[in-house]
Amino acid sequence: MHCPYCRHTDTRVLDSRVADDGGQIRRRRTCSACAKRFTTVEQMQLTVLKRSGATEPFTREKAVAGVRKACKGRPVSEDDLACLGQAVEDALRSEGFAEVPANEVGLAILGPLRVLDEVAYLRFASVYRAFESADDFEDEIAMLRAEREVPVVDGASLVELVETPQPARSG
Repeated sequence: MHCPYCRHTDTRVLDSRVADDGGQIRRRRTCSACAKRFTTVEQMQLTVLKRSGATEPFTREKAVAGVRKACKGRPVSEDDLACLGQAVEDALRSEGFAEVPANEVGLAILGPLRVLDEVAYLRFASVYRAFESADDFEDEIAMLRAEREVPVVDGASLVELVETPQPARSG
């Protein structure tokens, strides 16, 4: 590790702590040459396994680039896309695998994109799922409408209420 102040290569770790729910390690270091202290952060490298068998590092920007095309002409800001990219990366990292199949990246994009913009979702899904006819679009639109009609109670859909464990009542 090079010192960011003097570029000396001999640094010593003073303290290590797990950060970001176990996804990162923060290390406090000191340089033996200039005695200045600095912090480094180590994070697991997430790689994508492509259909060809090749692997490449996951880049949030590459995932967002595909979504950006689907959002062209839609009221979606760059901040929205950045948040979507972060949500996708967080979802992939939460799986706990260092190597993720490329199709899992697409699946991780579909959920947040559906919430962000339904038209952009349909555009992305049509390419990702290789829609072949208008029937494929109609089926997807019917699914979106069915999800929209799920009753909402106290801000949560019926599906969320059923899947969420309820606290035990005392008494």
